[in-house]
Formats: sequence, C-alpha cells, structure tokens
Amino acid sequence: MNQPSKPAIVNYVDDAVAADHIRRARRILVVGCSGGGKSTLSLKLARQFQLTYISIDRDIRWLPGWAERDRTEQRQRIVERIAADRWVMDGTSPSSFDIRVPKSDIVIWVRMPRLVCIRGVVTRWLKHFGRTRPEMAPGCIEKVDWDFLQFIWTFEQKFTPHIVAGLAKHGPDVPVLQLKSRRQMRRLLDLLGSPA
Repeated sequence: MNQPSKPAIVNYVDDAVAADHIRRARRILVVGCSGGGKSTLSLKLARQFQLTYISIDRDIRWLPGWAERDRTEQRQRIVERIAADRWVMDGTSPSSFDIRVPKSDIVIWVRMPRLVCIRGVVTRWLKHFGRTRPEMAPGCIEKVDWDFLQFIWTFEQKFTPHIVAGLAKHGPDVPVLQLKSRRQMRRLLDLLGSPA
C-alpha cells in the first residue's frame, strides 16, 4: 500500500518578521514568476543594504542572442557568486535550490497573480522595446512571445510545487516571505524604510 507523501514544510513568515530578517540578512534570494517584480525589488534591496546584485538571467543563464549557457557552467557560476559574503540573487530556477537556498538568510517569493505578471512583462517589453534591459545579459533584446505568455499563465500550476518542494528540502529553517500583491510589496518596503 502506498503511504501518503509527507507534506512539504516551508518556514513561512509574515511581513514584519521578514523585514527584521531582511535588515540583518547578508544573503537574500528572490524567486517567483517573470513579470512579478523580482528584479525591481532585488535592486532596491541591493541599493538599500549595500548588497551585490546577482541576476540569474544576466549573470548565470544567458549569453548574447538568447543562447543558453551549459547547465554545468551555470551551476559553477552560481557556486562562485554565492561564495561572496553579501548578495541579493534574483531568479527562480528550482534546479539550483540545492546550492542557493542553504546559503540564503531569507527567501522572498514574489508570488503575484498571473495577470499582474503578464501586465508586468508586457509593460517591461514596451519600456525596453528593441533594447536589452539592465537585468538581462547583453545582446538579449527584450521580447514577449506566445510561449513566454503561456509559461507565465501556467507558472503557478507547473512550477509552484517544485518551488515548495525545493524550499522544504533545501531550506526548512530558512525563512520564506511570500509577496502576493503589489500592496504587500509596498508594505514591506515601507517597513524597511525604502521608497516604493
């Protein structure tokens, strides 16, 4: 007889507790769906707390022209960067949670509704039309296509179970803040004394 699987235990915290952790954190991991505001939040935290900003898209995954780096090289680049003492890393990639989550003092999961994420990527595309945005690897011109929109639309269903499992397995004691609205994100920034 199959035994029911053990539920994943994630150390979720509220905004006030998370703000206290963030103030003291040396290493912050920010994950979530594209368009949710991970990069914007990460850059604000990096500036406010003098942390090195690391973008999975820019620094790890992509080469010019949307060519993807070899997985082994990606992991090596992550290992090199997380060896630093102070950073905020922006990017989901649950396949590397085993090396990133245990090094993190807190994980911020930007878990916005899918319509908010779609609006975010379309707005970003219009803002950077024909150019590469600063959080992306050089030569990766901003784009939005049907596959990308489908990825966002199904993100919660397809990727959330991997995120939850990875957080539970590789960081059961690492505090995790879920930001589920722009209002909640502004509240966190207010608690941190950072401009929204």
